[in-house]
Amino acid sequence: MTTIYFIRHAEPDYTNHNDRERPLTQKGKVDSKSVTQYLSDKNIDMVLSSPYTRAVETIKDFADSFGYPILIVEAFRERKVDSIWIEDFNKFTEMQWNDFDYKLSDGECLREVQNRNIDALMQVLREYGNNNIVIGSHGTALSTIINYFEPAYGFEDFQRIRDIMPWIVKLSFQGDKLIHMEKIEGLT
Repeated sequence: MTTIYFIRHAEPDYTNHNDRERPLTQKGKVDSKSVTQYLSDKNIDMVLSSPYTRAVETIKDFADSFGYPILIVEAFRERKVDSIWIEDFNKFTEMQWNDFDYKLSDGECLREVQNRNIDALMQVLREYGNNNIVIGSHGTALSTIINYFEPAYGFEDFQRIRDIMPWIVKLSFQGDKLIHMEKIEGLT
């Protein structure tokens, strides 16, 4: 059996508009310690992450505390919205959840994000199966993974988790078949 703990990052500093380099706020850094506490008795074998700073920073305390290197997997990155800052992000997000192929001129649609993240997940299952694995992730990327396994998971579900940071989703696999999913809230 393979158990994967997807860790949605802690609170990011939205004053930094560079999506890739956006760090955690001070609250986010403090809250990342709850991730360490939660994972401390899970017999983790390896730690992977999206390359984005906020995802790495959220799992760094855990990785450092237990001596794990963080393997960066580019494909687990968050969705690219566009090259410009989107002011009405709620409306944009709803449009994307209502049409998985909707995207702005320099962005990704949710179908592309989902395909990229599921391909990366299946690669992890092939390469590192039968381990307990942590993956630093993002709200939208993780939500598209959930939607892949639970197609009814949609915009309203995404809205419910929007402000839950950090957030953990535990997936258990037999080979590449999902056998259990648990959404863990209330870390902070």
